Amino acid sequence: MYLTMNRFKVVPERAAEFEEMWAARDSHLKSVPGFKSFALMKGPVHEDHVLYASHTVWADEASFRDWTKSEAFRAAHKGAKSSEGMYLGPPELEIFDAVQVLD
Repeated sequence: MYLTMNRFKVVPERAAEFEEMWAARDSHLKSVPGFKSFALMKGPVHEDHVLYASHTVWADEASFRDWTKSEAFRAAHKGAKSSEGMYLGPPELEIFDAVQVLD
């Protein structure tokens, strides 16, 4: 299992817009080989931002890498507008390889 996570620090006044943007976008993930699941998570609310994380689970690293080079990747991200003033800095990508998995 291979997990990729992007963390977003969203200005509180723009949190609803951020969630709507994600809900309206077509990720094209369901047709991608090796894709397992996706979740957009809302975390703590701070004075200056709301923390969000997008989690995508893949069968393996190769599946994720292949997706990042695919037409599906380009199509999924062309609709993701990064509205000026929505974020406190760029998203932070974190990648994890499974060491132990319990189902």
